[in-house]
Amino acid sequence: MIRVSTKFDRPDPELVERLGAYSSATIHEAQGRLGALDSSIKPVDHRMSLCGPAFTVQCAPRDNLMLQTAIAYARPGDVVVVSGGAYTEAGSFGDVLANACQSKGLAGLVTDTGVRDTEDLRALGFPVFSHSVCIKGTVKETVGPMCEPITVGGQLVRPGDVIRADADGVVVVRREDAAEVATASQERVDAETGYIAAYRAGRTVIDICNLEPLLAAKGLVIED
Repeated sequence: MIRVSTKFDRPDPELVERLGAYSSATIHEAQGRLGALDSSIKPVDHRMSLCGPAFTVQCAPRDNLMLQTAIAYARPGDVVVVSGGAYTEAGSFGDVLANACQSKGLAGLVTDTGVRDTEDLRALGFPVFSHSVCIKGTVKETVGPMCEPITVGGQLVRPGDVIRADADGVVVVRREDAAEVATASQERVDAETGYIAAYRAGRTVIDICNLEPLLAAKGLVIED
């Protein structure tokens, strides 16, 4: 007999909402360039965006039994995060399961394997981020871990960690770091807003970023 528990601590919803205001790239930079999932994991529609606590599940390659189980037990606002061995040649999720997720109020799906029915997924608008698109079907044979730490896209994802995903990619924020990262993200946005204002006022990139000493140290001579 294999026992799994679906109990884990989730971050404060207000904190998740705060992080959701920032782009994946901003969060990645703000937390020291950490947490970015492999760049091959992208949305099936560039307009898709999600932010929520991770509900993790491990699936065998070309097998979506545990994915379907996870959908049944995930709570509204959760992001189902699937580790399927980075197996690209299977469509383990499609429009039918997306409707099941949307009906439950789930925030989205991130998987290191394939999905299908992408036109229907785009029409439905349920956020789906995947490693591939593949029409090949799956089996329902293998049980495995759920709500335990998994590796997806080269990153460790634990239940309750915050997943932020948008057109540029997917980043994971450790639950205990979420408040600090949200503050650092706002500081980065404020700094970048200042840079943009300075550029529009006529200052140069070399001036703003203090590149002249660096360029000189590297031996670059520019004749203007």
